[in-house]
Amino acid sequence: MAAMATLVLAGTLTACTPGDGGNGDNGDANCTNTIPKTDLPVVTMWAWYPNMELVVDNFNEQNDEVQVCWTNAGAGGDAYDKFQTAISAGNGAPDVVMLEADRIPTFQAQEALVDLTELGYQDVKDDFSEGAWKDVSVGDGIFGAPVDGGPMGMIYRKDIFEQYGITPPTTWAEYEAAAQQVKDAGGPLFGDLGANVPAVMMALQYQNGAEPFEYDAASPENIGITLNDDASKEVLDYWAGLVSKGLVGTQDQFTPEYISGVIGGQYATYISAAWAPGYLQGAGVGEGADAGVWATAPLPQWDPSNPVSVNWGGSAFSVTAQAKDPELAAKVAFGVYADDASLKDGWENQIIFPLNLKVLDDPAFQDYEVPFFDGQQANKEVYVPAANAYTGMTYTPIGQYYYSSLTEQIAAINDGSVSGAEAADAVQHDVVAYATEQGYTVE
Repeated sequence: MAAMATLVLAGTLTACTPGDGGNGDNGDANCTNTIPKTDLPVVTMWAWYPNMELVVDNFNEQNDEVQVCWTNAGAGGDAYDKFQTAISAGNGAPDVVMLEADRIPTFQAQEALVDLTELGYQDVKDDFSEGAWKDVSVGDGIFGAPVDGGPMGMIYRKDIFEQYGITPPTTWAEYEAAAQQVKDAGGPLFGDLGANVPAVMMALQYQNGAEPFEYDAASPENIGITLNDDASKEVLDYWAGLVSKGLVGTQDQFTPEYISGVIGGQYATYISAAWAPGYLQGAGVGEGADAGVWATAPLPQWDPSNPVSVNWGGSAFSVTAQAKDPELAAKVAFGVYADDASLKDGWENQIIFPLNLKVLDDPAFQDYEVPFFDGQQANKEVYVPAANAYTGMTYTPIGQYYYSSLTEQIAAINDGSVSGAEAADAVQHDVVAYATEQGYTVE
């Protein structure tokens, strides 16, 4: 999500002053937006969705209780660095901050976020699935208002599949067989194992039954780490085998070189999420010679008798511990990207894949003929079923270190220096040592 947002964000910031009664001392005193009702209290917000100005304007026009002063504090890491600085300083944070779901435990562990369980969660609980809530939870606490997610599927080139007589594989065994068939016929790589997208590997291991972490804020000193179980090793060995046989590439994703390969037909598939069409279009994919050749299918399964849906990415709005009025800030977090007009703009323009069940159940959304997929009803066929079946993941405060360690080992797989099983053992040893060093009791 952060990479996608970085590619498609545009525009410069213009300033206005929050109305009297606002929290002008929280975060940047300047707003990107104009506040229409200056007599109302103001909640400050940092967020990077590309259509955020429209979303905030919609909220402010419709709300007679509170107004939002929105600032684009940067996407992903830039925003997190600024937020961390404000946490360390004890001031300067906004009332509401946009966070990717896997980042929430990192800030919750620093007591920088407010539990929303008693601040409006019950009013909107039925608007989202079990999996959506689990991703923004730490133990029994709710530390974010879900907005968008990344149910995963397999994007593929129809022209390449047709040329080599391939139908969308439904299992990973079929995926490898199709990849071998294309290679034997002199065709392109079937996919890519990018070391810089460890969240994909984590998701595929979850899909195979792995449970990498156990963590509960009620016992914050304890953490369960299981990164080299049989399920995790099987997935890493599988992808290591695809690499060693020359069936998939090893290019880092979200790079000009990778995008050039995607546009040039160097890859038959792209294992990604529902937000990928927006990212790809923002990078120039789907234009010119490769226009109209893209389709999507359900993610292949490890065990077709036990299908599992997984997720890559997704963001939420969290209330910070520095909020002057947490209850008012929670109203913004739960309501600012929840009106019909904002949600429709988000999904029609492929900015977000909404998790709000009012959208997922809407025939207009399900039947939408996605332009990037040449009119395919991708939501109905792939992404809505995946989102509905997704049950969530367990994230931890050490998630970013885990991603770093996994990235290093995937790179080692790609250069042939370790097997998948060896990589899993190395990640387990590395992450356990780090967690212990940080003062956790590892279970």
